[in-house]
Amino acid sequence: KMAEKQEPGNTQNGEPDNTEGGEEKKKVKREDLPPFEIVTGERLPAIFFKFQFRNVEYSSGRNKTFLCYVLESQGKESVTSRGYLEDEHAAAHAEIAFFNTILPKCESGARYNITWYVSSSPCVACADRITETLRKNKNVRLTIMVGRLFMWEEPEMQAALKKMKAAGCKLRIMKPQDFEYVWQNFVEQEEGQEAKAFVPWEDIQENFQYYEEKLAEIL
Repeated sequence: KMAEKQEPGNTQNGEPDNTEGGEEKKKVKREDLPPFEIVTGERLPAIFFKFQFRNVEYSSGRNKTFLCYVLESQGKESVTSRGYLEDEHAAAHAEIAFFNTILPKCESGARYNITWYVSSSPCVACADRITETLRKNKNVRLTIMVGRLFMWEEPEMQAALKKMKAAGCKLRIMKPQDFEYVWQNFVEQEEGQEAKAFVPWEDIQENFQYYEEKLAEIL
């Protein structure tokens, strides 16, 4: 089995769109829609996290990538910023959105440690962009924590992940405690209520071990 990103259909964050007016939404031209949505300093809705980040072996309906990031600058004044990005309308993936919008704000003379917590590993095109970016920006160190591996059985995908590693990217599978970290730091809690504890799904540890073994075989 392998995780698959499906082509976007008439769904909203992986959930069927049963609302009236769904047909009207289809008529909106692609070029009229923003290529992606960047949310900085705000938190991911819990329902999105529970569905999109779940480390299932077959990711049916999960056709978007959610990327939570921690950006740490090293220097006289260390600064940490965090936020999340998501794909929108298949025009740009969250990984590309990060490089186009967040990375340019970094100063070339400073050193940066960047950690991504991503619902699934990058596609070939995004993996190639990651490799290219790390080769050009020696002041950037990138660690990518992924919930699932995307198309990991494909030789082209495996080659792209190996290039990422060679360029210095650390690729890791998210452990249960990593999902808990994202829950505590990136997922919004209901107003007026105490923060709810992260509740692991039944096969979270088993699926982590499954993907960790596959990644070890590839790299």
